[in-house]
Amino acid sequence: NQLAGLHRTDGVVLLALQTLAGSGDLSRDLAANLLETIELEPGTPLLRSDLPEAGPRLQDILDLSQPFEVEVRDGFDYWMSPDEELTPEIKEELEDLADSLIDTVKLDTVDSAYWCRMGAKEFLRWSMPYDEDAVINGIARLHAKRESSIDGSKFLGAFRSCGIVIPVWELVRGTEAEDISAPAAEFWKSLKAAIENTEPLDSNERRARAGIISRQITLR
Repeated sequence: NQLAGLHRTDGVVLLALQTLAGSGDLSRDLAANLLETIELEPGTPLLRSDLPEAGPRLQDILDLSQPFEVEVRDGFDYWMSPDEELTPEIKEELEDLADSLIDTVKLDTVDSAYWCRMGAKEFLRWSMPYDEDAVINGIARLHAKRESSIDGSKFLGAFRSCGIVIPVWELVRGTEAEDISAPAAEFWKSLKAAIENTEPLDSNERRARAGIISRQITLR
């Protein structure tokens, strides 16, 4: 996505998280894009091709005392201001983009976990805003004991996106979001305890960790 930001005609500022270029410091990149987008005239997109110079990072310019709430949308109509007139061409383009989306539902029983359907399979993607090593070690502890499954699911591995590690489970075929909500909440009790465990890994746990690490990928 080459569009780094958008200042909508109604004054709302949108910031893209996954773009093609970066300095290696995602927080700095996002802060630079946000500050520049705010200064744009309403109705103007930010197309960034150069890298930002040294400056504040995202946590330096946001009010971290405010709650962070995630809202999952099933289309891209939020790109447009409510008062903007949509031409048939724009409507068709937005509909085509919406058709390409992965069906995603945010679980309401735990933080940052998302049920997804890709093709004929269902998955649970669980964003972990915790230290990556602690998360991987925690899952390795459970995996070594064959306790990394959630209600019959299969733990596949993890990927990184925007600096966050995201473990993934393949769910039992046909599982809906409401089916996995309660089991995920119950599983979190074990996972949280494993993440907070600071004891050194034993040999079986180290082997499990090595397997998890070998399957990790990073999405940019």
